[in-house]
Amino acid sequence: MSAETGARGSAGQRLRRLWLRLYRSARMERWFPHVPLALAVGLAGLVQTIPSLGELQRFFTFPSQEFGGLSGGYNLLAIRGVPQDVIGVLLLIMSLGLLWRSRLAWVITLLMTLATLLLELTPLSHPRPSVLLYNGVLFFLLLATRRHFQRASLATGTLFAVTGILLTLGYGVFGAYVLGSGFAPRITDFSSALYFAVVTMSTVGYGDITPHSPEARLFTVSLIVLGLVVFATSLSVILGPIVNQRLMNLLQPQRRAMKRKDHIIVVGDNPLARNAIKALSSRGLPVTAVWPTRPPEGAEAPPDLVIGDGGDTDVLSNAGVGAARAVLALSEDDSDNAFVVLAAKEVNEAVRTVVAVSDAHNLVRVRRVHPDVVLALPVIGGELLAMALSGEEIKADALVEQLLKLS
Repeated sequence: MSAETGARGSAGQRLRRLWLRLYRSARMERWFPHVPLALAVGLAGLVQTIPSLGELQRFFTFPSQEFGGLSGGYNLLAIRGVPQDVIGVLLLIMSLGLLWRSRLAWVITLLMTLATLLLELTPLSHPRPSVLLYNGVLFFLLLATRRHFQRASLATGTLFAVTGILLTLGYGVFGAYVLGSGFAPRITDFSSALYFAVVTMSTVGYGDITPHSPEARLFTVSLIVLGLVVFATSLSVILGPIVNQRLMNLLQPQRRAMKRKDHIIVVGDNPLARNAIKALSSRGLPVTAVWPTRPPEGAEAPPDLVIGDGGDTDVLSNAGVGAARAVLALSEDDSDNAFVVLAAKEVNEAVRTVVAVSDAHNLVRVRRVHPDVVLALPVIGGELLAMALSGEEIKADALVEQLLKLS
């Protein structure tokens, strides 16, 4: 049984080494996985908008027809309960945000993909197996790559929020025109359509314009739901960072933003990394920690903490690797530590790198990424045991030399 487990472990290590070589040779840290995902999301959005594009082409080809001639396509969207074409346009826009690794774009894309799956499964729709399969795979890929989308800025969030609001408003105005005969009084002009869209999206509902036909009622329901989602998301994106910053200033007025210069970056969230942070901080050295996930509410965290993948050049740049004194890759995964060294050297060739090795068999492989110091923890344990059992004098200098294997 142990031999079988060892064979499986050896196969896993070979696959990991193969992936590491491929990752380095193809410089995948610059384009994977955000670029393939953005293209996949853009394709999904294009598929969603194709039916509506056909209806719009027919309208502009014969401009003399009334808006009511388009009601067939809008009736289908109303029956589905959520505007399918708006979801498609949002996906196309969000695909651009994914290229920037925007966290907001990732969240909205995940919700829109889930909405598409739910729409395909509603009783009044006609499920298409290919669309179900494609969006299902896309949904799980988005979940699996969530840690690669960590960029968040007020400007980007505001841009996407305003875009979502304008698209939803356009859907409401155009839909009110198309289904105008289903309202009382009938909507026949732009000002009435705009008024109805704004009142409905804001859920005010004065009652002076009311839907009467089944299509108009379902369209109104979809506009209310979409308006609530867009407004709630927009407010949280725009006001959330501002409110959080104000609260932090009130609760911790003495805490100021650290100037990241000539500091030490410690990558990893484990006992070794935490103890290293405490030891360095106790000696007055500025430390920036890089953790893959945010700690739970109330848990102890370093004063200067960056959330993200330590093997990502953008995350290390955010941690100030360009002005750092050294980068310590101390996670439990030797391959992740190697990625950290590669990313750090790519941004700042002069920065010193220290990498921890958990498996002695990986010492030779880790040295191939040319770290300045290799922290060989397994070696020190073997040396101590051998010295103790053989009665040999324990020499501190020899142990330090074995512990810190210079590359």
